[in-house]
Amino acid sequence: MPQIGKPPGDDSLIRHGCDAADCPPGSRPWVLAAAIVGSSMAFIDGTVVNVALPAIQADLQASAFQAQWVVESYALFLAALLLVGGSLGDHFGRRRIFALGVALFALASAACALAGDVQQLILARAVQGVGAALLVPGSLALISAAYPEKERGRAIGTWSGASGITAAIGPVLGGFLVDHYSWIWAFLVNLPMAAVVLWICWRHVPESRGGAATGERLDLWGAALATLALGGIVYAFIEAPTQGWQAPAVRAAWLGGIAASVGFVAVELRVRSPMLPLSLLRIGNFGGANLLTLLLYAALGGGLFFFPLNLIQVQGYSATAAGAALLPFILIMFALSGWAGQLVDRFGPRLPLVVGPGIAAAGFALFALPGVGAGYWTSFFPAVVVLGFGMTVTVAPLTTTVMNAVGPDLAGIASGVNNAVSRAAAVLAIAVFGVVMAAAFDARLELGLREIGAAPESVAFLQEQRSRLAGAALPAGVDAAAAAALRHAIDAAFVSGFRKVMLLCAGLALLSALSAWLLIGRARANDRHTSHGR
Repeated sequence: MPQIGKPPGDDSLIRHGCDAADCPPGSRPWVLAAAIVGSSMAFIDGTVVNVALPAIQADLQASAFQAQWVVESYALFLAALLLVGGSLGDHFGRRRIFALGVALFALASAACALAGDVQQLILARAVQGVGAALLVPGSLALISAAYPEKERGRAIGTWSGASGITAAIGPVLGGFLVDHYSWIWAFLVNLPMAAVVLWICWRHVPESRGGAATGERLDLWGAALATLALGGIVYAFIEAPTQGWQAPAVRAAWLGGIAASVGFVAVELRVRSPMLPLSLLRIGNFGGANLLTLLLYAALGGGLFFFPLNLIQVQGYSATAAGAALLPFILIMFALSGWAGQLVDRFGPRLPLVVGPGIAAAGFALFALPGVGAGYWTSFFPAVVVLGFGMTVTVAPLTTTVMNAVGPDLAGIASGVNNAVSRAAAVLAIAVFGVVMAAAFDARLELGLREIGAAPESVAFLQEQRSRLAGAALPAGVDAAAAAALRHAIDAAFVSGFRKVMLLCAGLALLSALSAWLLIGRARANDRHTSHGR
């Protein structure tokens, strides 16, 4: 995804137990530094790659669907293994697993930079996702273990603020590297950061373990089935536009994904220490908050995947300008986060969780208005601002609602589940929206080629190129006027698909507001007691 900022619950994704008494006070700033720099690698990578995608697609001669896999392979393993990554730290040592995640992430980043074709890049990105699943929960678990409860809030706040700065700088830095050097530098920038983190871990970070080390078992079956379920469904949706829904590989992936989903639910209901405690979803506010998260973050992750492609391939923006296009979104969330955090105290959870997604829906709808050749300040900037304000009103109350629904004993598990739901939503949405985009693009391109009276040779050539969407090449030998007409037909086809995607995002945001209206604040009085008794 484009994870803009941090997913909900990220600041609270703390695992069990605390060994702060075993961490010398002099080591605590080092632990905080390692957590900030380590998690920053994952945050940067989650946004930079989207800005680099057009350059990657052109350099590696990739289709639009292969470009989707460059993002999805990373996000899929991160979403599926995030919860088990935290448990691994509890079992085998938080420092050890965090450092392993950083090292794996760095090695995979080097492999991404050295990839000779798109298949190698996709594989390396998958390994990066595994590394991120180890280091992201580990970064906060290290803070939890190092700082006593009275100081932990300030440390997490520092981590959160630094992550916000990273989210703002990352896409702009990535765009600059792509424009002035090469997309490979978007991956190589991780190597010196990883070296610093590993040195700090080796010299200054004490080892710690959580409550899981005393007897809870790892839910490896759950992790495997979650990966297969997401992977199968995502493969089917990404490959269907090119292979067809009846292709044996697509049908097998679809059926396998559904079967793995059923198996995952069965395992989570039976295993003693599930990575996803399904009983929590029966708690009114918690279930409602996660349904809202699924719908809204599907819209956010799926819609904003196509935004840099529109800016760079259709509107002609540089990668740096495209990276900066969402800065107002991030700055609004950063500036108003304190105000948004007080909304639940003043109005309760239900009102902001209805109003916020409603405003976000208006922002998505505004994205559907600009056509080819749209200017940023009059077309995209209003959409970015409205969407940013809507998400600001939503995120802090959403996190608070998740935490308050279950009580302090289950807060770490609850925030981890909500975080994983947001990431899985984006993974699924990018795949599903790709089908919507492809269908709209093909239909509009066919119409556009007929309208301009394109030569049969050009039509046949572009039929072969349509899997690259707005990155399609033009046939050789056409004159300047014909080339301009063909390029406009391609751009208009992409904008047609982009509009449908954004209107779909607006619909999902409205559904998330409706889910809050129906489910949030209507929990039974015994829900809280139920959550404590589990």
